[in-house]
Parts: sequence; C-alpha cells; structure tokens
Amino acid sequence: MTTGLTTSGRTTPEPSGSSRRPAGRWYAGGAVLAAAAGAGVGHLVAGFVSPEASPVLAVGSTVIDLTPTPVKEWAVATFGTADKPILIGSVALGALAVAGMIGLVARTRRSVGLALLGALALTSALAATLRPTSIAVDLIPGFVTALVGVATASWFFGLLDRWGATAADPATGAGADDTARGDGSSGRRQVLAAAAGLGALAATAGSLGQVLSRAGSPSTVVLPPAAEPLTPLPRGLEETVRGISTFRTPNKEFYRIDTALVIPRVSVEGWKLTIDGEVDRPYTLSFDDLLAMPLVERDITLTCVSNEVGGPYVGGARWLGVRTRDLLERAGVRTGADQILSHSTEGMTISTPVQALTDDREALVAVAMNGEPLPARHGFPARLVTPGLYGFVGATKWLTRMEATTYAAKRAYWTERDWATDAPILTQSRIDTPRGLNRLDAGRVVIGGVAWAQQRGIAKVEVRVDDERWQEAQLGPDAGIDYWRQWFLPWDALPGRHDLTVRATDLSGDVQPEGRTAPFPEGARGWHSIVVIID
Repeated sequence: MTTGLTTSGRTTPEPSGSSRRPAGRWYAGGAVLAAAAGAGVGHLVAGFVSPEASPVLAVGSTVIDLTPTPVKEWAVATFGTADKPILIGSVALGALAVAGMIGLVARTRRSVGLALLGALALTSALAATLRPTSIAVDLIPGFVTALVGVATASWFFGLLDRWGATAADPATGAGADDTARGDGSSGRRQVLAAAAGLGALAATAGSLGQVLSRAGSPSTVVLPPAAEPLTPLPRGLEETVRGISTFRTPNKEFYRIDTALVIPRVSVEGWKLTIDGEVDRPYTLSFDDLLAMPLVERDITLTCVSNEVGGPYVGGARWLGVRTRDLLERAGVRTGADQILSHSTEGMTISTPVQALTDDREALVAVAMNGEPLPARHGFPARLVTPGLYGFVGATKWLTRMEATTYAAKRAYWTERDWATDAPILTQSRIDTPRGLNRLDAGRVVIGGVAWAQQRGIAKVEVRVDDERWQEAQLGPDAGIDYWRQWFLPWDALPGRHDLTVRATDLSGDVQPEGRTAPFPEGARGWHSIVVIID
C-alpha cells in the first residue's frame, strides 16, 4: 500500500482498489439491469426461434409443472385468469433479486460474480430443454441471455470501477462513501447514462419479443360451410334481463384456463394431426385434409373443473368441426384401448375416454368458434371439444396428435397430478344478477342467471329468498342438452338484508346437491348463494 502526505504533513494510506469502488448498491443495480437486458434480448430472439423458449417463460413453465396441485388451485381461485401474469412477474422479480445479490458479490469478486450471473441466465436454457416439445434451437434464447447479461454486466461494472478510481482523490483519501455522495460527477453521468441505456435495451427488446410472440393470426383462414349447419341460435334473455350472461359467449369474453404462459404460434401450413397408437390404420392429416372432411356445427357449453360454485369459468359457443367419431373410425381403434391421449403443440397431454369420443354425443375436432376460425388463445388451428366433460379431460387446445392407448399404460398431465380420470360435468347454476352485496331499491327486482348440466340438460331452476319456499324460475331459450339455460325470476323485494340461493334440476331428475365441495379433484358442488341489501 502506498502512502500520501496530508496538509498537516502526516502520511495516510491511499485507498485500496475495493475501497475506491462505489457502494455495493451500484453493483447490485448494475447486475439487475444487465440481467434485465439479457432477458429482454433473449425474449426477442425467442420470438424468432420459439416463443416458449423465452427465458422467463421457460422458467415459468417449469415452475408450473413443479407446483403442487393445491397451490395451483389456490392460485386459480385467488387470482383467476391473472394467475399467469402474476406468475411471470414473480419469476422475473425473483430472478432480478438474485441478480442484485450477485452484483454485491461482483463488487469485490468480479470473476465469481460474472460466473454466477451467467449461471443464473443459463437456468432458462435448462428449463427450455425440459419442455416436452423442446428441440435444439430452444437453447439459443437462454445462451443469448447469458452472453448479453454477462457482457453488459462486465461493461457496466468497469464503468463503476473507473468512476470510483476517478472520484477517489489520493490527497484527501476520498473513497466509496464520497463516491456515493456524488464526487466524480463525469463518471457518475456516464454510469447513469449506461444504466438508462441498459433499461432501454431491456424494455425495447422485450417489447419487440412480445410482438413477435403474438404474431400469426387465424384471420386469413377461409373455412368451408358446414355439411350439417344449425339454425341460428334464438335470442337470449340478455335483451330483457339486464346483467344476465349472454346466451352465446363472445369469443373475446370466453374464459381461458390453461398452462401455456405464451399462446402457441401455429401455422396451418405446417400443422398436422396424427392419429396413432393402438389403431389398425394410423394416419396424418394436414389442415386442408381436415377441412375437406364433413364439418358439423354444434352448440356446446364448456366448463373448467377449476370453476368454484358461482364462478366465471363457463361459456357457451357454436363450434364447427369434424366428428372425432369419424376420425377414430377411420383409424380403427383396437379393442382394449380405453383412452385417447391427445397432445398439444406445446406439450400438454389430456386423456379422454374412447367412449366419449365415439358415442352419439358427437365430440369434435373443432376449427371454428362462433362463426370464426378458432382464436389463437382458444386453440387455433384445431382443438378438442367434448360435450359433457370438463376441459381438463376433453378440450385439448392446439391439438396435434390423438394417441389411442390405455389408462394403465399412460397418464396425462392432470391425472399425474391426481385429478380425476373421468370427469363428467356436474349440474350447476349461478346467479348473475343482482350481484352479491349490491344495494337495491325496494320493489320489483329481477333475479337471473344461468344453469348447465351437459349431456343431461336442465329441467328446472329454483330460487329461494332467505328461508322462504323455493320458487321455480322461468327458463330461457333451449339450444339442446349440451348448452346452458338462462333463467329469471321476478321478486318483490322488501327492505333489509336478504340471502338469495339457486339450485337446478337436470332432465334425469337429479337435484343439484346443497353441500359445498372444492373443485379438486372432479369439480365443485353446492348451491350458489349471494347477499343483497334492499333499501
């Protein structure tokens, strides 16, 4: 260590290299910015290569796969359709927090810090390789993330070192504390400009990557007319009962529950549907081949098994597609095969009983929804729609393969997580209007909602006010046993707090059970009740 003279003539030690460096928070911030820049560029590269291999998304998908079922149910119940953005945000914040801690290490142990930062980035490459549909190019975004992150961190740390060396005056012994207070203004400006540049790089690259990941639209697909068209759906009660669910759910409002953190980008030119496994005549169809088969229209209500009593994850639509029965008969499913394991382009597997795909319920490989090609978020270019079964056993999106096999031989994604193997939709009803805890004026109030019991149909809906007798509601239009029914009941409301409860009876004569159960493992049961205040 060298020494210098103070103005009083005494010697003092010159600052060492580490003491001349800015405070640790500058290195932590630099590591965070470098990690963000690396992730942004990696996300951009993934937009060209494979959106699912994006650094944050690849890690997020792995987190989803490793999350215990009760935690997943809690997330869906608590956050609803916002669970994916919250997960992505949590993964990103966690990674940035780790990067910040690595930055503190890098202040005094540069090589170790940079190595740790590179290792953090490479976890995204490892996560990408764990995806069921991963290919070699899926490694590229992770490696780019590591390269950009380490390079920009090394550059930024160098700026910090030079700023600290300039700000530390040997004559005064100024060091890291003085640097943090702003000595060495020129170096400080360079550091702040570099920080702004890294932030801009992260934001710009990430935004462009997001645009690319959403590229590809079904809008250019021209669908042939249905060989078996349906008459137009009748008008729903929404025109007269304010607040009730529309009879046909618009595509943009239809619920979406799946594990895909990024909507798969599938081109019809390269898409294939393979039907194989325990069949006599395996074959593969192109999208044009599928459209050349007889297309039928069916009105079907879909329901998610995660839907709580009174929940929003249900919707009715008119679907256009090819009967799965026709597809499987052509393949010749062998005796003994009891499930069709369907595969999506993003690796999801769903098991459906062979019987449900070959009986007269007419399950579909659907290509259109409400008169339009399937929206990307709902499975474009083709998806499975199975009347009477919850989506997790009968509604595979982005369908690419139907494999005939047995339940004993193979387990699907959700059955591996202890959900029910065969999950028929339970009879349910919901109050849409008035909303729970609404304050309303005394007088005539219309209570309304929807009820569903796919494959059985709704016979009647009853409403109870407080502990009074059950009153039968008036049903709306009927589009078949696989479609929901709207209902309403006029009520002369008196002032006070009131409990409103609804229950449905299906055409088999079974009344919706009162006792509440959780959705796991085969769907929620129970009556839907709300509280309203009448003034």
